[in-house]
Formats: sequence, C-alpha cells, structure tokens
Amino acid sequence: MDRPNELIEGQYQTDGSLDASYVLTWEEISKLAAEPGKPADTLMNVVALIAKRFGTDVCSAYLLEPDRANLVLAATLGLRRECVGKLRMAVNEGLTGLVAEEVRPVAVEQVRNHPRFKYFSESGEDGYQSFLGVPLIDRGVLQGVLVVQTIEARAFPENEIRLLTEAAKRVAPVVSEARTLDRFIAPAQERLWALARNLWWSWDHDSVSLFRDLDPIRWRQLNHSPVALLNEYPLDKLEARATELALHSRINYAYRRLREYQDAERTWGARHAGILRPRPVAYFSAEFGVHESLPIYSGGLGVLAGDHIKSASDLGIPLVGVGLFYGQGYFRQLLDRDGWQHEEYLETDVNQLAMETAIGKNGRPVQVQVDTRHGAIYAKVWRVKVGRCDLFLLDSDVEGNTPEDREMTSRLYGGDGRVRVHQELLLGVGGLRALKALGITPGVLHLNEGHSGFAVLEAIRQRMNEEGISFEKAVPRVAREVVFTTHTPVPAGHDRFDADLVEEHLGPLREALGLSKEGFMALGRENPDSDERFCMTVLGLKLSRRANAVSSLHGEVSRAMWTGLSPGKLEDAVPIGHITNGVHVPSWLAPQMFRLYDRHLGTGWHLRSSGAKIWDGIDNVDDGELWETHFNLKSQMIEFVRRRAVKQAQRRDEPRAVLQQLARVLSPDALTIGFARRFATYKRANLILADIEKIASMVNDPKRPVQFVFAGKSHPLDEPGKRVLQQIAQLMRDPQFSEKFVFVEDYDNNVGRHLTQGVDVWLNNPRRPLEASGTSGQKVVLNGGLNLSVLDGWWAEAYDGLNGFAIGNGRTHSDMNVHDARDGDDLMRVLREEVIPLYYQRDRDGLPRGWIQRMKRTIRTLGWRFNADRMVMDYTLKCYVPAAGGTSSDLRLGL
Repeated sequence: MDRPNELIEGQYQTDGSLDASYVLTWEEISKLAAEPGKPADTLMNVVALIAKRFGTDVCSAYLLEPDRANLVLAATLGLRRECVGKLRMAVNEGLTGLVAEEVRPVAVEQVRNHPRFKYFSESGEDGYQSFLGVPLIDRGVLQGVLVVQTIEARAFPENEIRLLTEAAKRVAPVVSEARTLDRFIAPAQERLWALARNLWWSWDHDSVSLFRDLDPIRWRQLNHSPVALLNEYPLDKLEARATELALHSRINYAYRRLREYQDAERTWGARHAGILRPRPVAYFSAEFGVHESLPIYSGGLGVLAGDHIKSASDLGIPLVGVGLFYGQGYFRQLLDRDGWQHEEYLETDVNQLAMETAIGKNGRPVQVQVDTRHGAIYAKVWRVKVGRCDLFLLDSDVEGNTPEDREMTSRLYGGDGRVRVHQELLLGVGGLRALKALGITPGVLHLNEGHSGFAVLEAIRQRMNEEGISFEKAVPRVAREVVFTTHTPVPAGHDRFDADLVEEHLGPLREALGLSKEGFMALGRENPDSDERFCMTVLGLKLSRRANAVSSLHGEVSRAMWTGLSPGKLEDAVPIGHITNGVHVPSWLAPQMFRLYDRHLGTGWHLRSSGAKIWDGIDNVDDGELWETHFNLKSQMIEFVRRRAVKQAQRRDEPRAVLQQLARVLSPDALTIGFARRFATYKRANLILADIEKIASMVNDPKRPVQFVFAGKSHPLDEPGKRVLQQIAQLMRDPQFSEKFVFVEDYDNNVGRHLTQGVDVWLNNPRRPLEASGTSGQKVVLNGGLNLSVLDGWWAEAYDGLNGFAIGNGRTHSDMNVHDARDGDDLMRVLREEVIPLYYQRDRDGLPRGWIQRMKRTIRTLGWRFNADRMVMDYTLKCYVPAAGGTSSDLRLGL
C-alpha cells in the first residue's frame, strides 16, 4: 500500500528506509501526554501517531496484567474502542500472545496462514490481513505488546520491524507507568496476584484463608488454585468483594509478610551454606508435589521433593528445583460400582497455574535442545516460584518436535520404556542445559532417585569442554559434586533400559564423551562385563561421591542390594549412608494445631521446629484443649469424607438412599483409623481383612466401634494392586461394613491433608523391609494422631514403646505367606488389646487421659526429628557444603 502524505520527504534515508528519529521521538511522547498521571490517554495518542507514521490501519497497545500470564487491550486505533480494558488473551493465545511468550518481534504477511492465529470476534479485526507485533520492554522487564495491522497483505521488511522496535522502546515507559498506576489504584488486586504467583502462600495459613474467603465454593471447585480464582475476578468485582469482607488489611499483612520473607538475609542458610550462594544446589526430581493445584506428582517421592524445596526455601538454602511439566499430570482416579479403578487424563490449563515462562540470561525465553539418533528433542522451560527458591519445569510440547516428542511430557509415569528414557533424557541432560541457559552454574547436583541420572553425564561433558580434559579426568571432578538419593528397596522401582534403546537416545552424548558402546553401558551395569540392562540407580551410585538411603533400615537394605558395586568390601562398608525423610511442618500442620502450638510453644516456634527442646512445651498443654482441638479436626475430616463420598456416588448415578446413607457415614465418636498411600501389593492394604469375621465384630461393637477411611491409587498397569483396591472399595456395599469403611477417590495432597490432620490412628503395614521411609505417618504425628505401624522405614527408628503402636517385633520370615499371616494376627492383637482399650478408657470428664499422654509423647519425641527442616539441614551440612568444597576441616586418617 502507498505510504501516506504525512510521511514527508526527508523522513527517508538514502537507502529508502525510514529514519528512526522520525518514527517517534521523546519530545513527541512528552507533548502527547494529555496530563501527568493519565498514561491511558497518552497511550491512545501514541498508538494513533504510530498508525499514522507507519501507514497502518491499526495500531494497538496490550498491557500485561498483574498475573503476567494474560494481556489486556489498553489502547487502539482501528479496533473497536469499547474493547479497551475488556479484550483479554493469554500469552499462549494468538499472535499477540506469541510476541509476549517469546519476547521477540513477530511479522506475518497473511495472518490466517499462521498456526498461532486466533480470531477475536469482539475486536472488529475481521478484515485485517497483516500483523507486526513487538514487545514493550522497560528496564529489562516485559510490559506488554505493541501491534500494527493492515487491511491489505503486507510483508514488513527488516527496517520497519527495527523501527517499530525502536518506537516500542520509547513507548515502554508510558506503558510501565500505566501498569504502575493500575497497581496504585488497585493494590488489593496487585498484592493478591503477587501472593498467588508464589507458592509460598500454600504453606501460609493466612494467605490460604484470604483466597478461600473470596469464594469458598469456587476455591474448592478450582482445586485451591489462587491463579484460577483470581482469573475469574475482574477489578471491580474483586474490590467489591474485598470491601464486603474487609479483606484489605489482611491482604496488606500477607503481602508484607511475603516481602519480608523474600528479603530476609539472616537465615540459617546464610550462616551455614554461604558457599552455595554463587553456585546453588540443583535438585533434580521426576516429580514435585508442592501443592495439589500443580498436578505434577503421583505420591511419596514427589511430595518429599515438594517438602524438600519448601524447607530449603524456609531455611534460606540456595537451591533450584529441576523437573518436568506434565500437561496431563498423573491420572484422575474414578471407581465404578464394582470398585474397579479407571483412569482419566485431563489437560492442565497452564493459565490456571502459578507458572511463567523462564527467561534466559540473553533475555529470551529458554528453549533447550537434546540430540538423539532419531533427531533433536526441544523443550521450553517454565518457572515456578516456591518461596525463595525457583522450580524449573521442562515441557516438550513445542513446535519443532515430532508428535511423539510433543506428547512425551504429557503424562507422569505413562507409556513404555521408550517414553521413560525420553523423559529421563530430557530431565537430566535437558535440565542441566536449561540451567546453563538461565545463567545458573550449580555447585552441587542432587539427584532425587535415578530418574535424573543422565544429568551427571551432561555435567561431565560440559566439564570436559570447559577444561579441555578427558572423560576419565572429568568423572572424579564431577562426582565429588553429586549427591544421589535412592528411595526404593523394591527391584521393580529401579529403571532399566535395553542397550539398543540407550544407544538410540544417548548415542550422541556417548560420542561426545568419547566412550564406546560397551564402555557407556558399563556405567549402568553392576557387572560391567555382563549383558545387564542399563540401570539408572547403578549410574547414580557410580557417578556420585555421596549416596544415601532415606531411613536407617533402608540404608542397611540398600547396602545389601548394591554390594556388587563395591567388590572386596564388607556389606557394612558399602558407601551408602542414610538421611531419614521428614515432612514440611507448615504444609501439613492443621491451622488449629498451629494456633495451639503458638500459644504453648511460643511465637515463631515453627522457625525452630527442628530443635528438640522447642517441643517440650507440649506437656504444658491442657489435656482438654488438646483433645478438643483434635476432635474438631476429626469432625472436619469426617465432613470432608462425607462430601467426597456423596460426590463420588452422584457421579455413578447411585440411588437416593445410597446418597443419604453416605451423607451421614462415619461417627466422630468412633475410633477412626486412616490408611492412604499407593496401592501396591507389598503395602498390604487388605492385611486388616485377613480375618473378616473378627474385623466385622470389631467395627460393629456398639460400645467400642472402629471405623476406617482408605485412599490411594494403584498404578494403571498394576492389576494385582487394583484388585486389592477393589476389595477395600467393595466393603462400602457390604451391610456389615457400609457405614464403617469409606474409600475416598483420587488421592492427592488435599485428601492427604484432611486425613492426616483428622484421624485418630494412622495404619501402615507394608511387608518389611520394603518401605524405604514413608512420610504420611509423620504428618499425623504433627497433628496429634498416633501411628500403628510395622517396624519398617522411619517407624523402625521412631517407635519407643509409648509414642504409638507397633505391629510385630521387626522380624521377618523367608516364607511370604507365613510373614503376612503373622503380621495379620499381630495387627488384630494390637488393635484388640492395646489401641481400642486405650482409646475408650475415659475419666469422669470424658477424656481418654492415657491416649492424650501418648499423643503428647509422640509430638514431643518425633515432631523435631521427622521434620523436613532437620532433613534439609542434614543434607546441607553432611552433603551440600562438603560437595561444594565448603568444609573448614576434613581429616581422613588412615586413608
């Protein structure tokens, strides 16, 4: 199209290109400002001038909203004016979103031919063919997008793209002022968004209550996602609701506390782990269970990783998490009328999550590339703020990948060995490359299980290139910086891959390391000269200087499992230690118990919860106060279970009589036992049913009734586990058990919180010694519940005879049937002779004094030990600081 007359002669340089100084000057912007403090009017004048100068039919400015995940039309010439302030789009929508998502100019001659084209009918853009958008960046921070459009198809040459980019630089401060003014006008909205975008809120009870109070029903329906909730609240509605509920002071208080938390300098980590500040710990894990609103975890391993990163944040340990973003997460569990588990996979809407695109040191969104024999795999990177720490998640659903590779990260633990090796290659190699693109040089690599073992190989490759050394010399230099944690004593839990699968995916990396095929396979074989499959745990153990199990007993089991890696050494000398798992106290402690501890342990007790002395104050708590607090939590849990049971039955179109029965299932007065974990057969969820007549008599005792709440998922391919689950679920339809057994579908962090905060007793009866640690019972401890457990995992080192109950004496039997029968008999004996009598033994005030004394003892003796702060401190002092070379002394006598 012809340029308009307004572009007078003299505005072109000799090469025919526009002179940048004539496109938009600082003086013109100043003159266009209608009044100081009115950036919206200035923007309207600016877009009109740019459209005129560039000879385009449309010029529009879009501002990033406070959530930084959505854009809103702020000013336009050419689109419908009534859309200003109303037309919104996510940064992953349309061409304008593409500019913001990739932080680069996008020029398209014919928009309908572009895969990212999206038509917004309300804008009136029907007839526009061409598109040019550039990012608006002020002081290095993306503020929005500037767009020009034309009716006729127009190819924008490089000089016009450059000049519009220059114009955007001059407009950006006006945009920044507009966004800042919005914050000044609406501080409640801005501060709520700041809280929502950092998962610190998930373990801060005051912040959680803020979001819940905005809309309790939607809060529950949106899986407790504040981002999803705030997306439904425009400014006027949010302000009205905040005023109605008098939330402004609470919002300001929570926001101030977040800022103080983030800015704190005198942390435990600052005192004890200063060496990690310039080169932080990179904590790799295949799953992270930080909160149920970010569904990228399946169970204990992920929840442990989530607790680890949260405690690292609280302690001020310089640590970044590295994982994968699973677009469909783990499956949603649905039971049919026969109690059989069905799996449903749902796409996760990233716009409803507290995530943002990770920006590299070059100012561009990070994208990594990992080469394989069948081509390159690409991945984008998401950033999640977890308090003071960052969690980076790789996502293979990007352009340039094959359909198979785009689906690679869609499901956690889905697919076959080929999918698994794909995922683990991306997690390890891609994860370390992502950190490099982000400008992060880790001083320690912590591999949470073998899934991320390939990260060590990539670290060796990088060290070889950086220092110009051989593989043999690089290995010990990298290995001294690697911490490897093994989590399972079950052989099936260790990933193994065939040689051809390894070569197909790791061939290019193998060649870069200068290794032969056999030499490379030997890294993952216990016996290098054998034809074993490549084992990720073997790789992790061989290439790490520090390796640990997750409980004392698990350490013994692991040393026995991997003696072959230490030829000539006695079993006890195998270099695998242990750091027993713990749980993040603020995440799992009920608000009511938190307030009780505030009153009796002293303000700020949770900042010192890893010290034994702080818990002594529990003995000063009045028995009645502790029991009443526990009883209220139990009642809340029962209401939750009833609500979920009715919802499940409604989905199955159960008769009205069934719904009515489920609405009143369970009694707050009955001894309530909880069991919630993965339904693998070795965890023996059905051990309690070994003698069905005895258990029926027990639950139906009118004077001393017992009731059970079960939850948990079985792996989609675990048919035996599904049958155990079905056996439990079917008891809800048995007249003998219908009101005393409840199975809660779709176990996640939310279900786990309710159950661990409300049960009287937590049942755990795995086949010893197959439970590496187990942490669910530790959550119960914090809330005053008692454990009834086999002496396995953490309970084997925790039980003192008076702080809970034990099944068996820690001995096993070589015959599995004898082993199970013996444990089943002992479980019934302990229930009948110890648990039930103690619970129902009441004084004249109706209080079970003996039971309460045991509650206090379990809190006092276990609360400080099985605590994620203590766990992360142990990792820091015994692993991270030494691995980073930060110890002041290390005398190795006799070596």
